[in-house]
Amino acid sequence: MSDEPESVDLDLLAASLRADSSDLGAFVESLAVKLEEAIPGRVRVDRRRSGLRGPKLVRQLEVDLGDQRLELTFQGGSLATRRAKLSGGIVLKSEQLDTDAWLAALGGALAAEARRSETTRQALQRLLI
Repeated sequence: MSDEPESVDLDLLAASLRADSSDLGAFVESLAVKLEEAIPGRVRVDRRRSGLRGPKLVRQLEVDLGDQRLELTFQGGSLATRRAKLSGGIVLKSEQLDTDAWLAALGGALAAEARRSETTRQALQRLLI
């Protein structure tokens, strides 16, 4: 974090989001939990069982921040990430991103949201500590 209490260190945020990326399943689960805690109400997580008794695992994650929706889909051990441009809740444009670009977009959107909302800023600080 920087010395200014109202700012969010974007590099630190991106590093935190990438921390678990060596194991994609653990990364997706960790990211979903962190986002649900940091920005509840702006995150939708779809969890499903792979069998009758297995644990529910994240299949899809959507984050609405400002004028964009960031989507992550995890199936068969692979990730697919997209960014959609929104206007009034309607998707105007959607593009596929590689994981690093998606994480950078997520970090930037979270940092922008933290500058607008004290509650979000505090939640992101807890996420990074």
